[in-house]
Amino acid sequence: MDIKDKTLAAMGRGRTEWAQKSMPVLRSIQKRFEQEKPFAGIRMAACLHVTTETGVLMQTLTAGGAEVKLCASNPLSTQDDVAATLAVDHGIDVFAIKGEDKDTFYRHIHAILDVKPHITMDDGADLVSTLHTDRKELLSEVKGGTEETTTGVIRLQSMADRGVLKYPIIAVNDADTKHMFDNRYGTGQSTIDGIIRATNRLLAGSVFVVCGYGWCGRGVAMRASGMGARVVVTEVDPIRALEAVMDGYQVLPINKAAEVGDFFCTVTGDIHVITLEHMKRMKDGAIICNSGHFNVECDIEGLEAVAVKSTQLRESLDEYQLKDGRKIYILGEGRLVNLAAAEGHPSGVIDLSFSNQALGAEYLIKSPLQLTPTVHKVPEGIDRMIASLKLNSLNISIDVLTEAQEHYLRAWETGT
Repeated sequence: MDIKDKTLAAMGRGRTEWAQKSMPVLRSIQKRFEQEKPFAGIRMAACLHVTTETGVLMQTLTAGGAEVKLCASNPLSTQDDVAATLAVDHGIDVFAIKGEDKDTFYRHIHAILDVKPHITMDDGADLVSTLHTDRKELLSEVKGGTEETTTGVIRLQSMADRGVLKYPIIAVNDADTKHMFDNRYGTGQSTIDGIIRATNRLLAGSVFVVCGYGWCGRGVAMRASGMGARVVVTEVDPIRALEAVMDGYQVLPINKAAEVGDFFCTVTGDIHVITLEHMKRMKDGAIICNSGHFNVECDIEGLEAVAVKSTQLRESLDEYQLKDGRKIYILGEGRLVNLAAAEGHPSGVIDLSFSNQALGAEYLIKSPLQLTPTVHKVPEGIDRMIASLKLNSLNISIDVLTEAQEHYLRAWETGT
């Protein structure tokens, strides 16, 4: 175990209990797990953002009989009080400290791999990549894994395509009840929350540039627009760019958007989205942040190299002064602003994502089929069950097809 301070446990306990109140689907899964113990004798290594919602997921897995070790999937995403309550109140081996350096980050990954996992649970694929490069002797024990993010799924699919992935991964990120809700509504709200906490600036009337119009970009654009900002979208995909236009946003190349933006937020999962050359085009006072998984979308190192002065003005807000006197502001060191400067996604939407995590892990253990070592979708039945459970928790009923309607949808004979 390696956490900041055990005495923070009481604070983390209350905050985790508050999160759990908004996670009815995961609570129902936890009750079933307590009775059935699907993970009895199963060892798990989880590399996730250590937040209150993750705390609820860890309790769910251990209720199912799992032995779990947990580390952070990002150096700035750990909530130290949650790490403390998981360690003190639940006896979970946690290796996570907010602000840990790169060496500590990977030392923590190696520490949770010491559990010799049957199941890996990842957010960004750093755990899986470390296992496949530095801890290959453990691969024979692994039955499967789950992956939470778009970035991680891309990395794992690359491993599968190259034939180096040695066990099956369930792409939790690609479940409809994950990306259509968590990525859009969760990232949208929490990103704006992080920006406002870090800056206390008014969004209304500003020009807000969203780089990338996937599900996360849609969410950020929607929330920024709702706050009164004029949204500009940059894209490389013509279909997504057209969608942004049809949704009412201005679409520009990044070199043009750089000249007009007040706020910039990258959500692409790729490198070199905002380069130093783009920053040199920006107006004095431009604010840049990232809500993609890794801190590679904005060239912070390039900015640091040319800046004549840098100052931390507020928590998660760094000012860089250029030679001509203009100042550029970076939020959360270019890491996920929704976790570096805020608390991450609301519990109500993470309820869906982490229900997919829990049931995806159970599927890997119980599946009668020998899954191939590649990236697999969450079974449709699990996806739909989670949506139904969420609707039930909201006291919402929907219609059911009649036999005649089902027959009509399956038939080819009936026409005009």
